[in-house]
Amino acid sequence: MKTRKFIMAVLTAVILSTGLLAQTQDHSKMEAGKTESIKVGGACDMCKARIEKAAKIEGVTKAEWNKETKILALTYNPSAVSSDEVQKKIAAAGHDTERFRADDKVYDKLPACCHYERMR
Repeated sequence: MKTRKFIMAVLTAVILSTGLLAQTQDHSKMEAGKTESIKVGGACDMCKARIEKAAKIEGVTKAEWNKETKILALTYNPSAVSSDEVQKKIAAAGHDTERFRADDKVYDKLPACCHYERMR
């Protein structure tokens, strides 16, 4: 009888601990999404605002462009949006990215202070 109670107690403990472990998994990495650093052409604070606005599409949780380094820190949910989609939006706003060149007509319409050395 004692053996039976002991086995039942062990089985109950195993079942409960398995359930608790499943609930304590770290989901923070899944929620944060994927982070990338992307080279984006630009020259001034107006460029910064335009680049960040173009990048903040659905699925993007962070888009911060550094004027000195020309690097966009991008955090996004890869199941909702791709890096290429974001870069296409930035190029459509007139700024070259690592993968996409802005249309010359769009680039030419940027204010003079926003003209930067083209990437390709």
